Formats: sequence, structure tokens, C-alpha cells
Amino acid sequence: MFLKKTDAPRTVILPDGRVLSVADLPPDDTRWVASRKETVVNAVLHGLIGKEEALRRYGLSEEELDGWTKAMQKHGRAALKITAIQRFRQP
Repeated sequence: MFLKKTDAPRTVILPDGRVLSVADLPPDDTRWVASRKETVVNAVLHGLIGKEEALRRYGLSEEELDGWTKAMQKHGRAALKITAIQRFRQP
């Protein structure tokens, strides 16, 4: 297996001690669940991939990724569940 040469790190250590690597990122055509959203947000926040790369790779809008980031930072992973949107959304 050949790895693409890049200036970005291949792994990062999250504040809770977990290791996140490029291999942990969800596939491009993924079905979005809270754990995959959390993985992408953590990858962007900790510099594993750039924001622009995440937007392009996953076909996300900037507002959507920013919304995930704010929800996760404010309320944690539970706020990324589609069934919890109404509970955590501010009027």
C-alpha cells in the first residue's frame, strides 16, 4: 500500500487520549451518523485534514460543518444525532 505524501500529520492524539488517523476517516459516500460526524469534526479541529478538504471530500456546505462543530463543542456527541436536533437547536 502506498501513502500519498502530505505535509499534514497522519495521526493526532485527541484530548481524551484516543488516537485519530487518516484511516479512521469515513468513506466519501458515507451515511452520516453521529460517530462519523464526530470523527470528521475532530479531524478538522485537530489538523488531520483541512476544512476545505473535508468540505470537498464529503460534499458538505460550510454551514453544515460549522453547525456540527458548534453543536459538538457546546453539547458533545449527542447533539450530532439527527433525533436530537430539536432539543439542542436554539430558537
